[in-house]
Amino acid sequence: MRQVGIVGVGHTKFGKAGVPLVEMLSYAAVEAMDDAGIKTGKGHGIDQVFAATMGGGMINRQHGVASALVDTLNLRPAMAESVENGPASGASAVKLAYMAIASGMCDTALVVGGELMRVVSGWEATDFVATMLHPEAEYNYGLTLPALAGMFTRLYMEKYGVTEKDLAMVAVKNHEHAMHNPVAHIQLVPDLYSITEDEDAIIINPHVAEPLHVYDVCPVSDGAAALVLCAMEAGDRFPKKPVRIAGIGQATDTHAVAERAVSTDLLAVRLAAEKAYAMAGISPREIDVAELHDAFVILEIAESEEAGLFPRGEGHLAVRRGDTKVGGKLPINTSGGLKAKGHPLGATGVSQIVELTRQLRGEAGGRQVAGAKNAMAVNFGGFGNNVIATILTTGGPEKYASGNLRI
Repeated sequence: MRQVGIVGVGHTKFGKAGVPLVEMLSYAAVEAMDDAGIKTGKGHGIDQVFAATMGGGMINRQHGVASALVDTLNLRPAMAESVENGPASGASAVKLAYMAIASGMCDTALVVGGELMRVVSGWEATDFVATMLHPEAEYNYGLTLPALAGMFTRLYMEKYGVTEKDLAMVAVKNHEHAMHNPVAHIQLVPDLYSITEDEDAIIINPHVAEPLHVYDVCPVSDGAAALVLCAMEAGDRFPKKPVRIAGIGQATDTHAVAERAVSTDLLAVRLAAEKAYAMAGISPREIDVAELHDAFVILEIAESEEAGLFPRGEGHLAVRRGDTKVGGKLPINTSGGLKAKGHPLGATGVSQIVELTRQLRGEAGGRQVAGAKNAMAVNFGGFGNNVIATILTTGGPEKYASGNLRI
């Protein structure tokens, strides 16, 4: 199996796009190809295109997004696939691109993830996202993702001593990181530390799904992110040194959350992370920076524990110590996370890897983690029933498997 690396990254501003879906995806794709030194047109060098979106058909009334993207970018006759795996669509597309190159089926792949979610109301967007829940046991009873997250948060607080102030500290940290990220949706740092002490604070930060407040939940965002992947033995043909994809793990869990053995466990996160570590040949102690799927801030805490970055029940203590800030022992969500950077569903898994690639290249500016060599992303689908963990590294084997390169 061939080694695979990332040689190009691209990212639109998250927020409100104001352009059609494929046009928005094209902006991110062109930026990634420019970063990789690839031009569109005849002899472009892209063998395969993967386009990740959850709502293209339902919200934007457009199917076959990958085919349209290939034509728009003048990348014909590249192979094209559209990928849908809920909020984990982006990481699924990266995994498929990895598999295509590692198998020898192609040498280069373009992965683009994106979503236009602000073309519908907040209520419509909430319902659209809820369609991934169990149809009989959850969705038909009116359950939504914020409602599930609220119940999960309450259980976690009672079991491990997490407080509302801990949640506020995660939110503020990620907003502070986002201030150094020009593509982040929200560019402000809210004053949330008085949330449990000042009754007036509820006016600016009301409950969404108690105990979760507005600033404990990610915004509804438009946006796109893109990557160019290549076989590592061809890495010297690109202007920037490839960042190697060292490990990918994926796992599923019981669909209906109430039917899980332990309601506060995120088993798929744990198993996906274990698979990624095993494939990469490293331990959690060797991770220098991580992007964790914090659609609700409690998930950053829980995922940090399930991924082995902190002991179970101590993720919130790491937040209190400042370990997860830039400059701390293990910075998490340096991009601002879903919480502040935004969460266009199909873009998120790709966006996480864009951020980590920039970190490992030393291109993250004011949010740069000094000396970062190994990085982890966790892209969380459903309410943890389909999860993908990805590990990137600047290191690699001295020799890479050879193939019949066409680049």
